[in-house]
Amino acid sequence: MKARGSRGGHDVAALVLRATLGPMLFVHGWNKVAGPGGLKGTTGWFEALGLKPPEVHARMAAGTEMAAGVGITLGAANPLPAAAAVGLMAVAARTDHRGKGFFVFKGGWEYVGVVGGAAVALAALGNGRYSLDGLLRRQRAGAGPALLAAGIGTASAAALLAACYRPERKPDETQTDH
Repeated sequence: MKARGSRGGHDVAALVLRATLGPMLFVHGWNKVAGPGGLKGTTGWFEALGLKPPEVHARMAAGTEMAAGVGITLGAANPLPAAAAVGLMAVAARTDHRGKGFFVFKGGWEYVGVVGGAAVALAALGNGRYSLDGLLRRQRAGAGPALLAAGIGTASAAALLAACYRPERKPDETQTDH
């Protein structure tokens, strides 16, 4: 039996999730451009992470975060902005948070895991009636969009990492012939 007002609750839940996740992603990307250190600082950070060429990755990450943030906030083109968020978080988990445990205050993957999971949940939930997709009557929700967001995001991250992730090896990570 369908609960009374459940569709309205669904639409409000999608709106709240979009209004939380979207602006956070946008501001996170904007900070890479205009925050302390600007693009130059972000480029240096990406170079230290091992993403080559770092200038391209700094701009690409900032632009993707801002575009995904706008798409999620407006509720447009589900599940593509969610897939972008998953890809961003997967790259961050592998390059910056790997091996640092769970808690974000120790550099761990807690934050990127929650953001990636929320993006997949939003893809499953759909953007709801109070969205650009709702206005255009282009509603996509369910397991299919969730799997697309997770799959496209993860595959894109894997391809980017395979092509461009070249971290410097520390002396204790090199193999010896002894």
